[in-house]
Amino acid sequence: METTRHFVATVYVVHEGATLLHEHDRLGMWLPPGGHIDRDELPHEAAVRECYEETGLDASLVAPEGDVESEAARSIPQPQQFLLEDINVHEGEVGHQHVDFVFYGRVDSRAVAPAGRDEADPSVWEWFDAADLRARADELPDDVVEVGLDAIETV
Repeated sequence: METTRHFVATVYVVHEGATLLHEHDRLGMWLPPGGHIDRDELPHEAAVRECYEETGLDASLVAPEGDVESEAARSIPQPQQFLLEDINVHEGEVGHQHVDFVFYGRVDSRAVAPAGRDEADPSVWEWFDAADLRARADELPDDVVEVGLDAIETV
């Protein structure tokens, strides 16, 4: 079986010590805002766009950026995590993966009001502080707990 890979960008947004997650209806798991990178986008641009479309929140990324600049190259914001995620696994074979540029971001509100079309209802989004992430670890993917805790601590 050939494995299909898509490039995606995710942003763990943080406000007052909590990060925002929702239970993804198609995948059946708790996830932060994020989605596929469009052909004309850079990963950090996609992360901010996806966050805004899905939540209405304008994230300020907390992302290291190098100082390389020349006529042909320049540094761009770097993800805090870079993950390879198995999306579809059938009979032990991986059919689809996401190459995920994971950013952390700061927002100035907890008011979720999706700006995109066909986005999840605001009521499905929940803010998780560190204690919530640990207490609900049995229903959250391990990587979401680990990265969520790191995002809260970093931001």
